Amino acid sequence: MEISIKPIVTEKATQLSEKLNCYTFRVSPDANKYQIKNLVEKLYGVKVEKVNTAVVRGKNKSRWTKSGLLRGKTASYKKAYVTVGEGQQIDFFSNI
Repeated sequence: MEISIKPIVTEKATQLSEKLNCYTFRVSPDANKYQIKNLVEKLYGVKVEKVNTAVVRGKNKSRWTKSGLLRGKTASYKKAYVTVGEGQQIDFFSNI
């Protein structure tokens, strides 16, 4: 099973990483906490203390066009909050 993991870089996620040493990732919906922990430790070379997950529900969207009202929905996804060890950090922008 292949797990995808992408970092989320927003203002709120940046504040979490600065204050609580907690980083936010968008992960595959079928990934569990142990798989996320192993993947983050392997990719970034840090010691993971704790992993919290949340399923983010898709939002309903609608807009008016010439042909009438179009309705749709954004995709739902799973979000992982990964807390790393004291004194360690993850640098997302090192390979740019």
